[in-house]
Amino acid sequence: MPKTVLLLNGPNLNLLGLRQPEIYGKQTLQDLEKACAAALKEGGLALETFQSNSESELIERIHKARGNADAIIINPGAYSHTSIALLDALNAFDGAVVEVHISQIFKREAFRHHSYVSGRADAVLCGFGIAGYTMACEWMIGKLQSAK
Repeated sequence: MPKTVLLLNGPNLNLLGLRQPEIYGKQTLQDLEKACAAALKEGGLALETFQSNSESELIERIHKARGNADAIIINPGAYSHTSIALLDALNAFDGAVVEVHISQIFKREAFRHHSYVSGRADAVLCGFGIAGYTMACEWMIGKLQSAK
């Protein structure tokens, strides 16, 4: 049975391709999920996906991942900058965690420069656009294959 990576996307990421394409690009959430599934499959890993605009649903999904997923790739969206609860949930997860942001958050508004989630993440990618997700998948393949 292949190891499983959970891909979590937070608020407003369901609007990828429509919302501020000059910042977030024209690819959709489904496009990036397909790209991640293909990259992980090539590396012998399985993908589960979940998107929610609700902080509590994201926390519940992280809790469910305990014992059911080997790693998490997360774009917490705006919750990065506000949610200690999301950080606490991730701290209760034993696997690897990669945080992804499509935009270069350090070139944006000052309130976006701090991420609570980064305190738990094993790696953080920002500013690479949608490619950041596949980069996270490649990193995760190396991480999980070396753990065999």
